Amino acid sequence: MSTSQNNNEEEVDLGSLFVIIGKGFSKLFNFIGSIFKGIFHLIISILIFLKENIIKIGIAAIVGLIVGVFLEVKKTDTFESELLLEPNFKSTRQLYDNINYYNNLVKQRDTLALEKTFKLDKGYAASLNKFEISPIVTENDIINSYNSFVLSVDTTTVKSYTFLEFKESFTDYDYRFHKVTVTAKKNDVFDKLDEVIISSVVKNKYFNRLKELTNRNLNRTDSLYRQNLTQIDSLRKVYMQVMVVEAKKQTTGTNIDLGGEKRTTKELELFDKNRQINNDLKNIASQKATQYEVINVISNFQPIGTKIKGVTKNYAFLLGVLGAVFMIVLLVLLKLNKYLGNYKK
Repeated sequence: MSTSQNNNEEEVDLGSLFVIIGKGFSKLFNFIGSIFKGIFHLIISILIFLKENIIKIGIAAIVGLIVGVFLEVKKTDTFESELLLEPNFKSTRQLYDNINYYNNLVKQRDTLALEKTFKLDKGYAASLNKFEISPIVTENDIINSYNSFVLSVDTTTVKSYTFLEFKESFTDYDYRFHKVTVTAKKNDVFDKLDEVIISSVVKNKYFNRLKELTNRNLNRTDSLYRQNLTQIDSLRKVYMQVMVVEAKKQTTGTNIDLGGEKRTTKELELFDKNRQINNDLKNIASQKATQYEVINVISNFQPIGTKIKGVTKNYAFLLGVLGAVFMIVLLVLLKLNKYLGNYKK
């Protein structure tokens, strides 16, 4: 009797559990369904709003388009050109500051300062529209910088500073290559700008001193490695001569040379050292090539700039879209005002 009663209680508990689970799933599905219903209702409301006001929105877009066409016809052509640079010795920040300074002169319409800075006549100085600078963003620059960081610090520091933390602290100034973009109303002003932009950083005494010291150290290291290479070659010749003499001795008798293996090992060590020094010399040559100047010019401004085109630069397109957006916002505000008025009642 007691066993039967326990079984009934367990069946009741299981039944209650299934009911609770069923209600939970039902609420979950109802919640998901309400989300989809809300999204569907929002889409339908937007479509109804557009249908009711399509004429007003269209008129606003057409008005904006007409005004944009008028301005597009009146505006003068704009041209741009790019200068690709590789700054050395932490001179990137100075380069950015200089470009921002030139851009501020353009914004302030300080034609006289632009004339003096770039040695331009008034017409060319007034034609300058904008100076911009931005990094050439590549993941390889971050990886290479992190590898250099790992090699330059101890193991404890590396463990406490992960790659993700290093990546987050990586700024625009830390990238290797940077692009200077200039826009102007004259298409032949650009080749008069690059020399001034570069020399404004190159003539800095601090960066020049760093360049001289770096190149001097590279030349000294290069000379030292070449001396070591000559000494290793001399030692290798000596070992070769000794091995030849020992080989001749072995042909005249049955003596066993227990030191032969040791000499062979030393010969291999010298060969490996020779290969390592040659690799170091290759790295030094690469450093000398990239760090010979404060700023390496990868690509100069083109003598004739490229005309700026595209839908997003077209006044007709921009003002047409702006007119439509403005009308939509106005209609939404009117509808909201009407709703708030009815809500008070």
